[in-house]
Amino acid sequence: MNKILFTKKMKLADLISANHNLILMLPRFGILLGFGDKSVAEVCAKYNIPADFFLLICNVYSFDTYIPDEKTVVATDMRLLIPYLRASHKYYLTERLPHIEQHLNRIAGDIDGKYGNVLKRFFAGYKNEVSEHFMYEEETVFPYIEALVSGRPCGEYRIHDFEKAHNDIEDKLNDLMQIIFKYLPGTVSQGDSIGVVFDIFELSSDLNKHALIEEKVLVPYVKLIEKRII
Repeated sequence: MNKILFTKKMKLADLISANHNLILMLPRFGILLGFGDKSVAEVCAKYNIPADFFLLICNVYSFDTYIPDEKTVVATDMRLLIPYLRASHKYYLTERLPHIEQHLNRIAGDIDGKYGNVLKRFFAGYKNEVSEHFMYEEETVFPYIEALVSGRPCGEYRIHDFEKAHNDIEDKLNDLMQIIFKYLPGTVSQGDSIGVVFDIFELSSDLNKHALIEEKVLVPYVKLIEKRII
């Protein structure tokens, strides 16, 4: 992948070609396919998306060494940050996790003995953990930030409380992959077993970037607002 950060002048099609995983970002912004040769700036204007914020997300997702500095955070239009994170939560809970669960259930149904039930219970527990993690953000963190931005009273909560409570929800996926690697019976279709591992790798990578957005964009952004008005 080209190490030059993405810019507004780039064609959106070229940006997606440079990192095909970014196609997963488009629905979270409401962007539909069929944008032709339009630039990032042109597509963002069509959908009323701040181009600097769109590029910030794309650059964080695409370049492991890219961490926005305070100057970049201050200069970026963040009005879609919370809607974007909410859209990501919805994507994980209604699309990716159910897809992997269906795949694992199909594999479990082909296995004799208790191993299949272990797989199903493990993933059900993980899905519940993710749901609780997102619920905390949806019901506590995001309302606090929205109140802070609008100037409404915020109580005693601070974004530092979120930092302390923030945990890596992708870690348990690595445990699941190890279970599959080590103990999945050879009688299971190779297509099914390899397919579900790729799905888990993809989800783990996406969740890792999601956490990075929260830690390196959301938290610094909110701290700057707290410093200014509290």
